[in-house]
Amino acid sequence: MRSIVKLAAPAAAAALLLAACGTTGGDDTSSGSSAGSSGGSCPDGISIGFFGALTGPDANLGVNIDNGVKLAVDQHNQKSGACQVKLEPYDSQGDQNQAQGLAQKAASNTKLVGIVGPAFSGESKVADKVFADPEVNLVHITPSATNPSLAENGWKTFFRVLGNDATQGPAAAKFITGTLKKQKVYVVDDSSEYGKGLADIVRKDLGAADVKDNTVQKGQTDFSAVVADIRASGADAVFFGGYYAEAGLLVKQMRDAGLSNDQVAFISDDGAKDDGLVTAAGTDAANGAYLTCPCLPPDKAEGSFVEDYTKAYNTAPATYSAEGYDAAKILLDGISEGKVTREDLLSYVKTYDKPGVTKQLKFDDKGEPSSVSVWAYKVDGGKIVADQEINS
Repeated sequence: MRSIVKLAAPAAAAALLLAACGTTGGDDTSSGSSAGSSGGSCPDGISIGFFGALTGPDANLGVNIDNGVKLAVDQHNQKSGACQVKLEPYDSQGDQNQAQGLAQKAASNTKLVGIVGPAFSGESKVADKVFADPEVNLVHITPSATNPSLAENGWKTFFRVLGNDATQGPAAAKFITGTLKKQKVYVVDDSSEYGKGLADIVRKDLGAADVKDNTVQKGQTDFSAVVADIRASGADAVFFGGYYAEAGLLVKQMRDAGLSNDQVAFISDDGAKDDGLVTAAGTDAANGAYLTCPCLPPDKAEGSFVEDYTKAYNTAPATYSAEGYDAAKILLDGISEGKVTREDLLSYVKTYDKPGVTKQLKFDDKGEPSSVSVWAYKVDGGKIVADQEINS
């Protein structure tokens, strides 16, 4: 990763934001809470952002999150007396190379007090360092970036609402060897920060059951050499660490080559847990594939979330929609309680402890959630459905 130097613009932006938001006065928020240390003002144009893929090959996952965030913002703004909050999109296209410029743009936005995202681990590795600069101090809550190392950098502005891959990886290995009873697992990764990071954890936890490793590239479409190697290895299962576009093509080419689901099970991860996998593979090839995710099945979300989301978008919530909603709600709750500067909102998030639609939302001193769970999902009849929670 290229080194990132401090920028005058983010520093000036933070100073301007503190000056603009530090005035007193204004009505109580809709929650009836007292003003808070910033005086309870509602700065004109105050905003939160979504940082992630809204276009590009992995956009489905980003759109799912963005829809959850939009729903939370809309519900917040509809409350009587609410401080009106804008939602600013930062479309990374899931491209790590775009993350630094987007993060600097967000940092210099004087109206922006918090970020939902970044959505992916690769872009997080670049952007989070910008947000954590003491002269920027921009709190960000990811609903989906799961690489464990993100919490190990000492970034005081980093938080996530779901478990990381140090939880998902061992759970996936346990599911493959324990539940599915597979003994020879071929592990492939897509060489991304996320895919390789997770696959390496799975490899370690599989131990002797990991019979062969391979690496492909993001955007690769021909997996014939990999499929031939899978066949030659004698594997009875494949684990793929990566995203849905490549996962779908890999499983399609496995099945087209005669490696049936009964012969070689296919298991992938939360990055592949999207209908785009079924589209890429075709229903017949995708059926029977398993996917792990440290995310709650959307239909198990608390309250009226599923009903509200379905009404808003005419479709059921999908991967990370509920987590995106929860992340946004934390930021919006802070604004409702008068935390309208970056400094105050960051302090508020650090001590947040309230029920969300996915779990009780509370963070440790590294920004990790206090409650985590990992689920196995299965493609059945062309639909991704919850199979079982994987107990630790």
